[in-house]
Amino acid sequence: MSHVGVPRGTVRKRRSLALLTTGVLTIPVLAGCSSGGEETSRGVPQDIAPAARETVADGSTVNWAVDALPATFNAFQADADSATTRITGALLPSLFPMDKSGQPKLNPDYLESAKVIEREPKQVVLYKLNQQAVWSDGREIGAPDFVAQWRALSGKDSAFWTARNSGYERIEKIERGADDLQVRVTFSKPYADWRSLFSPLYPKEITGSPDAFNDGARTTLKNTAGPFVLRSVSTSKGTVTLARNPRWWGDKAKLDTLVFRAVAAKDRTQALADGTVDVADIDAATADRITLARRDRGNNGQQPAHGPGSEITPAAALRSWALAHGSDEEAAEIAQAAREKNRKAVVAYATEQKALRDFAVRKSLEPAYTQLALNGESGPLADDRVRRAVARALDRQELAQTVLGPLGLPAKPLGSHLALAGQPGYKDGSGALGDQNTKEAQALLADAGWTRGGAAQLPKDTKAGSEAEKKGDKDAKEDKDKDTKDGAEAEKGTAEDAKKDEDKDAKTEKSEKESKEEKADEEAEDEKGDKKAGRASEDSAASRDEGLYIVGEDNKPRAQAPAHASASGASGLHVIAPARTAAAQSAALLRQAGVVGEDGTVAAQDKQPGGAAGAYAPVGTAAPAPAAAKGQLGKDGKTLTLRFVLPSGPGSQSLRSVGDKIAAMLEKIGIGTEITKVPDESYFKDHIASGEYDLALYSWPATAYPATDGRPIYAKPEPATDGSLLVEQNYTRVGTDHIDQLFDQAAAELDEKAARELMKQADARIWAAAGSIPLFQRPQLVAVDKKLANVGAFGFAAPRYQDIGFKNRQAAGSPADRKK
Repeated sequence: MSHVGVPRGTVRKRRSLALLTTGVLTIPVLAGCSSGGEETSRGVPQDIAPAARETVADGSTVNWAVDALPATFNAFQADADSATTRITGALLPSLFPMDKSGQPKLNPDYLESAKVIEREPKQVVLYKLNQQAVWSDGREIGAPDFVAQWRALSGKDSAFWTARNSGYERIEKIERGADDLQVRVTFSKPYADWRSLFSPLYPKEITGSPDAFNDGARTTLKNTAGPFVLRSVSTSKGTVTLARNPRWWGDKAKLDTLVFRAVAAKDRTQALADGTVDVADIDAATADRITLARRDRGNNGQQPAHGPGSEITPAAALRSWALAHGSDEEAAEIAQAAREKNRKAVVAYATEQKALRDFAVRKSLEPAYTQLALNGESGPLADDRVRRAVARALDRQELAQTVLGPLGLPAKPLGSHLALAGQPGYKDGSGALGDQNTKEAQALLADAGWTRGGAAQLPKDTKAGSEAEKKGDKDAKEDKDKDTKDGAEAEKGTAEDAKKDEDKDAKTEKSEKESKEEKADEEAEDEKGDKKAGRASEDSAASRDEGLYIVGEDNKPRAQAPAHASASGASGLHVIAPARTAAAQSAALLRQAGVVGEDGTVAAQDKQPGGAAGAYAPVGTAAPAPAAAKGQLGKDGKTLTLRFVLPSGPGSQSLRSVGDKIAAMLEKIGIGTEITKVPDESYFKDHIASGEYDLALYSWPATAYPATDGRPIYAKPEPATDGSLLVEQNYTRVGTDHIDQLFDQAAAELDEKAARELMKQADARIWAAAGSIPLFQRPQLVAVDKKLANVGAFGFAAPRYQDIGFKNRQAAGSPADRKK
């Protein structure tokens, strides 16, 4: 990713409650759902092939796949990404990394202790540093590094281009303690999440000046303090190479070098088979390939019963042979070319499968969850009754089963926005909204005025309830009556257009019938060796991954993308980092596109009438059936149809499957959906962040600090002076004053138990607002060389890079290992 310039002074500021408008969402059944003790929940354990250090060999190199080279090595900049986090984790101090249960745990490599030593009159935290902790240049880690980072991230100096300052703005002063290894941090007001600060910790050489902070740490880190040091960055090779740190005072790194290699998701199967990478996050399809390869280990070199050519029947193979050796020279030439192409594909596939036998699939649940986002800024979903109806139409258990069940992972719906199963403080708060109930969902829609016959009705007379009549403004009333007349004429024109469309559709269906007959002929030729129909089928499948189609029109041809639309090669993970973990991943791109303002907040864009930006109905799309025929709800002559935006990339198949199921569930209660599939690279920037959607699927990562990290995600949007909406990271545009107040109270509550209770109350109200519906924790699938230890699907925990390595011969030859 190229560097996108960030304007000086860009700081994500905490919002003031004084700026909020009044109004609290009515929360049904809340009293009985927000109270109660903490649930005991059990998370899915990590899967990293754990091994004692003495069983891991010294030396060697591991290649680890990342999506792309990091845009910056400064984790506090707006374009920091997952590669930034992964790489800096091996290079820089993290004072309180997450453990297996998702809790912050003191890191003894850097700290002897850290605790609150005073609460009154002000909170004071005393850090006692590890006496051996030094930077790679030999200077000891100390108070000057803490002071420099605080000043850079406090938000007081606009010369530092920071993406977040949560917590640092609450620090009043930092002082040296009894000696150079003690650091006293005094807060101007209480801060419960103080453990989130100074991780990663940068040396004062980077945070001490704007130039070093803004530019110096983007492409290199000359001074580090981890088990590895940065050796080189090669943009041509797409690699970042780390070497063992000779000054590291902790457990010696087992590896000589650790190479992070940029490999796109679509290329990872090939990279694993080629030996280019040893560790890579993978999708379910690649995991299946590895499983099959391990299963077929004893087939004595025979062709796999899967992959290219496996679907060819004996009869088809005989016909192909006959054509290839027949008297028709042209047909024989085509058949021979097809047979040769298939032979090469079979050989390549078999070679890959043989290489994939050397890998194991490590699987757990990723510390992130997938949600259905409901945009409450405008349209039908601005009504909380409609949002709750959508939520109560969902069978979340079925959706979780769709994604997690086939992988053998626990398929249980997530019950919290602010904690994952296994984390302290997890409690299922979904009762504040209610379980799946079709009748209740339909009742909510009826109460909101959406009825079966509403789509056929003209808008009601403006005398009833119009703002003009309420104000007694005669001129305004006349204008309103004129608008109603114009609307009726427009509807008449629309009806005439619909009649023309129906005639056109009849011709289209006839043309498609002829096209299907031609396709059948092509498929018959394919059995004789002609591969043209197969290629056409692949192109058609690719085009179906983008574009718009209307759910409920399954008996009509699907809309297809135009020829210029192409599938994205992005990973399709769609995990958007919270503020402190680089709110950041897309902020620079959003700012360049005009979505993010100079202060780092998101301004709502002008909406394009008629659907999401880029939505279209290509030639050949059948006109929608009458709403009454489908049982679709309507009001004032308009059908209840929601714009559902989904990513089209090859790594997003599971999201699309979930989206299709959601659309079918909504259809049962009379809600139509217009599904628009867009390239992954524009999915977030052009739709989620800009508000060009009604429904969307994306993910948030887990956090050990929900009071800090969750607030910008669920904060009530503020109107700006220019009429736009400042939403921070709340891309659903749904929030309340009470939710904001609960976050602020929890952030200042130093009693952990009390803070967790406040977060449970906030979660219940977020459920009731129905802007975000958690569905399931994301699966985590990692392909790992089977000889590697202490690496794989880490779950909540941060990797211990110094323990990663290849098992020594004695350990690798054990019966337990041979069974893996």
